[in-house]
Amino acid sequence: MAFKIIRNDITKVSADAIVNTANPEPVYGGGTDTAIYKAAGEEELLEERRKIGSLEPGQAAVTPAFKLDAKYIIHTVGPVWIDGEHGEKEKVRSCYENSLKLAKERECESIAFPLISTGTYGFPKAEALQIAVAVFGEFLAENEMEITLVVFDEKSFVLSDKIFAGVDAYIDENYVSETLEYEYAADEQSVALFGRTPDGESKPRRRSLFGRSEADNTSFYMDSMVAPTAAAMPMAGAAMAAKSARSLDELMSHVGESWQQSLLRLIDEKGYTDTEVYKRANVDRKLFSKIRSNAAYQPKKITAVAFALALRLSLDETKDLLGRAGYALSPSSKFDLIIEYFIEQEVYDSYTINLALFEHEQPLLGE
Repeated sequence: MAFKIIRNDITKVSADAIVNTANPEPVYGGGTDTAIYKAAGEEELLEERRKIGSLEPGQAAVTPAFKLDAKYIIHTVGPVWIDGEHGEKEKVRSCYENSLKLAKERECESIAFPLISTGTYGFPKAEALQIAVAVFGEFLAENEMEITLVVFDEKSFVLSDKIFAGVDAYIDENYVSETLEYEYAADEQSVALFGRTPDGESKPRRRSLFGRSEADNTSFYMDSMVAPTAAAMPMAGAAMAAKSARSLDELMSHVGESWQQSLLRLIDEKGYTDTEVYKRANVDRKLFSKIRSNAAYQPKKITAVAFALALRLSLDETKDLLGRAGYALSPSSKFDLIIEYFIEQEVYDSYTINLALFEHEQPLLGE
């Protein structure tokens, strides 16, 4: 996994490099800075920090990590937030960029960051996070390194109304849709669609715009080979059916493909390189090499989803690719609904989607 977010104390994270939000002068006091000094060994670390001298906002420098479970501590000075009009954003960006540059020069394979300047320096968390993720994405497009963003508590990550407006509403709306389908499935068409329980009551079988449950994967995959009709999609109607349908010739031309074979075919058809795809999927080169060398490779569901997003597939194409690995999307899964929401919005960036998944306490793409 190239980029991940965890909720933890950064002094307890294992990485080649740990980033410290440092004081401009060789002293320490408050927040992450103090915690790192105490965990690493105050006297030894302070002695090394004095050798560096003063640092300007945006600059970064390296010391040994001493007692931390790391090789290096990268000290970077974040800006104090004034109003956003005094170069604060550019300086925070420089903190991340310069820290990554130093880690690369020392051949680090992993690095852990706090959310720089968002503590006593008052930088708005939502904006700081957007900058961090943008820098990580740019760096990982050209480099191999495991980057971990460490947030300390829930208050460090409250972004629903700023970055992901619409995700919660989408989840709520579609949970409600499933409930209404269950409660009002009265006519024969609905009974045929949802099935019956042994006592004769109508019961949903997870068949809707949003796919089937894991328990119904086999029949879902067979159903997905035929374009749904408007009657079978009471909430979406004929327009949505037409939008997601593929031609019969297209469907039949790939019958019998394994998940791996379908993945490699789609990479070629869409004109992508292997590197583009596995980086966008937030997986490392070693995992992709295993996939490419094994036609019978069985991915985890989260891996299959990550590659569907990396290929920028439509919802219909995504369901087909998942079906080839024996998986489906379910309206009872928050993870699945979040994935569907971003596909429908044509947002395929794994870093952005991982932020939404993290906020909703779901597994992250690339895990």
